[in-house]
Amino acid sequence: MKVLFVCTGNICRSPTGEAVLRKMAEEAGVALEIDSAGTSAYHEGEGADRRSSQVARTRGYDLSGHRSRALRPADFEAYDLLLAMDRSHYDFMLEEARPEQKAKIKLFLPEYAPASGVRDVPDPYYGGERGFEDVLDLLEEGCRNLLGQLTRSA
Repeated sequence: MKVLFVCTGNICRSPTGEAVLRKMAEEAGVALEIDSAGTSAYHEGEGADRRSSQVARTRGYDLSGHRSRALRPADFEAYDLLLAMDRSHYDFMLEEARPEQKAKIKLFLPEYAPASGVRDVPDPYYGGERGFEDVLDLLEEGCRNLLGQLTRSA
């Protein structure tokens, strides 16, 4: 199974989701290929946002090797599940995907953390550290549920 997290610049939300799911899958002994990308190339080749990295590190997630990249047309074919962090990413991917690829695209929170009551993973970029903590809370909840679904259906 190949999973791709997608946000805007691929420096905050999607690399954090990638790191969270990767660690949870490794700890559970579940083989997944996990990556992340952005709907834009604003930060192409850059590492994860410093604040995302710091907050993730306090909970045992490592974003140090991350390098931002833009979503590519080939990703729609290569990945089994493409996870949009918010509605704008979801809409963008639906426009870019071929009809037969659209079923692979999911809006992360309503799909995997419906109890959160939140529809979109909020963009913490322009806010303070608390926003990065909140994003990580949502991603941990969703990734736990996603991993549970994947292991039940395997």
